[in-house]
Amino acid sequence: MDRVRNARHFAPRLQRWLSEVGALIRASAPHEAGAPKKLDGQQLELFAQDFFAAVEPAARPAPTQPLFKAPPAPPHIVLPSPPRRPDAPPLRRIQLGPHSLEFELRRSTRRSIGFMIDDNGLRVTAPKRITLAEIDNAIRAKQRWILTKLGERGERRAQRQEAPPFEWVDGAQLPYLGAHVTLRLHEASRSSCVFDAEAQVLNVGVVPGLAEWQLRERVRLWFCEQATRVFAERLDVYAPRLGVEYASLALSSAGTRWGSCTVEGNIRLNWRLIHFSLPLIDYVVAHELAHLLEMNHSPAFWATVESVYPDYDGAKEGLRKRSQELPVLFP
Repeated sequence: MDRVRNARHFAPRLQRWLSEVGALIRASAPHEAGAPKKLDGQQLELFAQDFFAAVEPAARPAPTQPLFKAPPAPPHIVLPSPPRRPDAPPLRRIQLGPHSLEFELRRSTRRSIGFMIDDNGLRVTAPKRITLAEIDNAIRAKQRWILTKLGERGERRAQRQEAPPFEWVDGAQLPYLGAHVTLRLHEASRSSCVFDAEAQVLNVGVVPGLAEWQLRERVRLWFCEQATRVFAERLDVYAPRLGVEYASLALSSAGTRWGSCTVEGNIRLNWRLIHFSLPLIDYVVAHELAHLLEMNHSPAFWATVESVYPDYDGAKEGLRKRSQELPVLFP
């Protein structure tokens, strides 16, 4: 900038000097045909303009477009908050990007931090020795998985709300082992529930004044009876293949968890698995039995599952998809 200001300061002097030089040249130069052309005032003016342009700073180059665009902000999703009892401790809150997430924190004797996601939101179980800051850091480390699962839960909830409610009427189709059984209602003096396996018909005796919730409960108990029978059969098939023995089988009704296994060999399987096809049930059975050898989800664990159930990835995706398609029979 100093050089530019100096050039502009001496510009008038330079122009006068050039005029004087031009006059001297015109006075002394011979007027011959081959002599150089005279410098007139217009040429001197152009020369001065070229000089000023030379000392002007170069124009700044136009800003270039960035090579990579910033990723778009994640869409806003409504995150569910776990329901609270009046005597329960307050929920904790954490900010994950644009999302404010409330979660339930439970303390236990377990050795690591566990995450559970269902329709009611996120529950975190952590050892007593773990600080709140460490828990928050663990959530941030898994925030992509957490937000994805909560988003899927929200979509599933919306689909269920949009779907027409299941009607408990004669001829209704009930999902069973990947297919359907037909519900047949008969007037009876006493309640009964008899399954015709050949015809795939569930006959239910309906006594006068039977409420719909009582009919639902009667059918749910039948599903649980079938689940206990089928699950025990499949456990007895896969346990010898893995070379393990389990201590007990119990049914669960968890919102999202299909099964669990303790170090003592106690296995719990979600009774709603009875809605699914036998291969999907077998995957959950093999998964829980494999925990008797590897009480984790390490590569060694998945190799154990694969040894008896090679397509476990396909089964996991099948469970997710099928669970979204099922009608809501028992809210």
